[in-house]
Parts: sequence; C-alpha cells; structure tokens
Amino acid sequence: MTHPETGIPTRPDSAVPLDEKVTGYAFVAPFFVVFAIFGLFPIVFTFWVSLHDWNLLGTRSWIGLANYTELISDPNFWNALVNTLGIFVLATVPQLLLALALAQLLNQSIRGRTLWRMGVLLPNITSVAAVGIIFTLLFARDFGLVNWMLGHVGIDPIGWQDHRWSSWLAISIMVDWRWTGYNALIFLAALQAVPKELYEAAAIDGATARRQFWSITIPMLRPTLLFVSLISTIGGMQLFTEPLLFNSGANAITGGTTRQFQTLTMYLYEKAFTGQEFGYASSIAWVMFLVIALVGLLNFLVLRRLRTAA
Repeated sequence: MTHPETGIPTRPDSAVPLDEKVTGYAFVAPFFVVFAIFGLFPIVFTFWVSLHDWNLLGTRSWIGLANYTELISDPNFWNALVNTLGIFVLATVPQLLLALALAQLLNQSIRGRTLWRMGVLLPNITSVAAVGIIFTLLFARDFGLVNWMLGHVGIDPIGWQDHRWSSWLAISIMVDWRWTGYNALIFLAALQAVPKELYEAAAIDGATARRQFWSITIPMLRPTLLFVSLISTIGGMQLFTEPLLFNSGANAITGGTTRQFQTLTMYLYEKAFTGQEFGYASSIAWVMFLVIALVGLLNFLVLRRLRTAA
C-alpha cells in the first residue's frame, strides 16, 4: 500500500508487529502512570472526601453536597475569596507589566547584560521565610523603613497589618518583588525567539516603536503571555506563605484579627488542621480549582482580544 498523497509505501495496521505497537505505548506509559498516581487520584479522592464529614482520625460519614451548601453561606469563605482575588489582582497585573518591561530592557545591548539577567533571579531563589520576615520588618508600623520614608513626606505611620487594603498592598509588593524577575526571564527567552527581520521590515515601512510593540511583540509573545498569566493565576490563587509570615503570631492562620488578609489556602488550612474538618476543607479545595479554571479562562479571552486589537 502507498500513501494517497505522498506515494510512500505504508503498512496496514494489521501488518505492524505486536512488539512495535507495545513499545510505543511502553515509552509513554510512565508519564500516565505517574500522573494517575500523583495527579488524577488526589483530585478524585479530594472530591470524594468533600462529600463526607471527615476528621483526622479517619471517622467519616456520607453527607453528600452538604459541605458545598454550607460553604455558600459561610461568610469567612467569601471573605477569604475576596482577599485572594484582591491580592491576586494587585500583585499579578503590575507584576506581568513590570516583567515585560524588564525583559524588553534586558533584551537590549547593555553593559553587563548577563550579570543583570542573573541578578533579576536572585529574589526568586531567596528563602521565602527570609523574604516574609524582612518585608514584615519593612512594613512594621512603629520602626519600619516604609513608614519612616513616608514620614519624610508628611504621611502618618500606617498600620499595614491592621487594615484590608494596606495589608493587600504590602503582601502584593512582597509577591511582586519575589516573582517579577522570574517572569521577566521567561519573557526574555520568548523575546529572543522573535525574528529580528520582522522589526527591520516594520521599521523600513515606517512603523513606530509603539506600533512594533503592539503589532509584532505582543502577537508573537501571546503563547508566553498565556503561559505566564496561567502560572501566575495558579500561584496567586494558592497564595499561602507570604500572608502567613506577614503576621506571624497567635492569629497568623486567620490572616489578622479580623481576617483582613486571610486567603483561601489559609482558610483551607485552618479548617483542615485546626478545625479537623477535612471534608469541608476538601470542598474549599474544589471551589479553588473551579475559580482558578474560571480566572484562567478569563485570561485566555483577554489575551485573545489583545491579539485581535493589535
């Protein structure tokens, strides 16, 4: 038999030896086995747990969707969701814009370019515990460096941990400082893959730098933008360590005295390991999954619209 388009001789499936068929499946099988054990099974089992009243000792009873019904009327859950989304927006949008601008700068011919590229990754490899402690000291009310600098321009000391908006802003700055350089290197790798001929042809046609950015850079970076925004969405919606360390004390897991910066992951942890309500915590985890999927879909639609507008 020959291929109808190329004319290359082919063998029918029945003529392919069994060992050749098995070999192909054997090569890809390890991925699916590992994914099934460490990916698919935990997801399915978490949903199963969410349908039970389950404690740490393993005693459980079937309650169906009662955990999800209770979750809808839980004010602490909605407070944690609002906090998570607020910190996510304050942190992710400036982070991606700064990362893209930094990548553009690092893509230029500057002195010590390799050193600068290595330097932007230093915040990411720094211990997150050290980052949390340092930023907590920076945003301290009485002796923090931030309030000391604000005092020089006539602004009274701010209790960064005492209010919702101030704590959101402080945590967002902490997250941006740690992850902007990491995302910038991803953007930089994508920028270096854009053919220079496209910019040269656009310049010959009289396109301005702004027109080149929107008509060449953004469309060419669209897959990378989608990837980075999705990764940032997953990380932002699962934010835990930074807000936990921002208020290390007796009420650390509650995100302040009035839960002003408690995230969904912190509330999940509180219910699971403090309240011993693993079924309820599992329902929170599934709602988080759905929210992340929804926000990821929204990111995709926005980026597709940007490409169309360009």
